[in-house]
Amino acid sequence: MVDNLVGSRYEMRGASEARAPDYHTIYPEDLAFLDNPQAGGGPTQPGYIHSVEIGSTVDGPGLRFVLFLTGCALRCQFCHNPDTWHLRNGRRVSVAEVIEEINRYADVLRVSRGGVTLSGGEPALQPAFAREIFRHCRKLGIHTCIDTSGFRNEVFSDADLADIDLHILDIKSGDPAVYQRVTSQPLAPTVAFAHRLGRLGRPLWVRFVLVPGLTDGEDNVAKVADICAELGSLERVEILRFHQMGRDKWTRLGLNYQLADTLPPTPELTERVRNQFRARGLTVY
Repeated sequence: MVDNLVGSRYEMRGASEARAPDYHTIYPEDLAFLDNPQAGGGPTQPGYIHSVEIGSTVDGPGLRFVLFLTGCALRCQFCHNPDTWHLRNGRRVSVAEVIEEINRYADVLRVSRGGVTLSGGEPALQPAFAREIFRHCRKLGIHTCIDTSGFRNEVFSDADLADIDLHILDIKSGDPAVYQRVTSQPLAPTVAFAHRLGRLGRPLWVRFVLVPGLTDGEDNVAKVADICAELGSLERVEILRFHQMGRDKWTRLGLNYQLADTLPPTPELTERVRNQFRARGLTVY
């Protein structure tokens, strides 16, 4: 049964049809859920999702039920899910529908020491929806994880963060100018959230995407390592090697893929970057 689950991905049944957005625009509705993040709640709380992946082994410990939410305020040059950027490109579902799906796999998730991961997109743009899912998972005794850029995570209270067993924080760059170039947003909110997690002692993994010619500069990597070294609750750093698996999506959506000529990092470059993190006493994967 477990073997049949690994890597399977699907769209949840009974969800409404998505609408095609203009991907060059950040719509007000993409941030609307932040206007009153405490509103709503309960099993009828709506949210917007892109898809579900069952049996992932790369989105937290064990086998994961990964829910990809729509809506993101970042426009990362190497994003492999640009079709998750807008809420309007998602399917509307309720917390109750999501929990019903999770319950189908709850035993396997527990036995594998896995759990539920909210990814995206950016889960923090749907805080009430994310909050309710995490609360229900905790009641079910299922491990919880969020994969986030750290942007706008002030919408989560300390009590909300206590319902999240693991944070996977994507730090795209340690240099503010490079970060702005890579994501279109400032670095400061991500660093502030990282420090908040460290102060609270919340378990944390950091991911850094290594892109030749963009994020691979020694000074930039050193700055990311400096941030990580300050985080007392950091368990590991994952170096993600750039790939072009999302290129076809950019083309289909009519987007300009600026990294079309960029090759994956060489083993030598990857090891150099890993050693920069190791030199700060960090556990690196």
